[in-house]
Amino acid sequence: MSARQPLIAGNWKMNGSTSFVGEFCAALGVQNLAQGVTTLLLPPVAYLQQVVSAVADLGVECGAQNAHSEAAGAYTGEIAPEMVRDLGGRWVLVGHSERRQYFAESDELLADKFAAALRADLTPIFCVGETLTQRNAGQAEEVVRQQILGVAERVGSDAFLQGVVAYEPVWAIGTGETATPAQAQAMHGLIRAEIAAMDPTAASAMRLLYGGSMNAGNAADLLAEPDIDGGLVGGASLKAAEFLQIVGLAAGQET
Repeated sequence: MSARQPLIAGNWKMNGSTSFVGEFCAALGVQNLAQGVTTLLLPPVAYLQQVVSAVADLGVECGAQNAHSEAAGAYTGEIAPEMVRDLGGRWVLVGHSERRQYFAESDELLADKFAAALRADLTPIFCVGETLTQRNAGQAEEVVRQQILGVAERVGSDAFLQGVVAYEPVWAIGTGETATPAQAQAMHGLIRAEIAAMDPTAASAMRLLYGGSMNAGNAADLLAEPDIDGGLVGGASLKAAEFLQIVGLAAGQET
């Protein structure tokens, strides 16, 4: 059993409302959250402060789904990392596949966002992963390797000690498809090996999450793999009961 504490992060994406937040957090409040697991919610930033307040006594951590690479400036509609922290967030996603796909965020920009998160004392969750076209072309490993190197070259490999990496097989997000535990472990093992080649201490300590449609039905098998330290959960994180079940599975509890 790894000494790395499991992390289950719920990415609500562009979903939610004030009433949803109240109901979801109330449901968390009547449950005893599993011990020995970092439980994290990543709501739309419009609801971040509400979530922070609602889970303050529950041992649940909070963060944002995105933040800018600059601390301030004329960037209408954006949010700075320092603003996330001011609202009570302590984590931020960097480079989710949807940011890469829909907003054309480059490896260079994402390396800058990773560095900006660290400057704001936020923990970045850096997302990497390949498309179906890249996987079918045999390029999956090289794509992920280059995404990792982009951050290492910008901020140094030891920066991974202060962050988390989430592997998202893009072809398994929102499609109902899931990488097999063996496929997921193979890529997680590659990521850890790439970082170990640069900084063995960082590679051993850092947590790697699986981010491709994890749910209550597949979480146990995925989390049993040696290099999968948790999950970046999408759709299943919008259902409080299922999200709690995944947290329990990460803690090794039978459900």
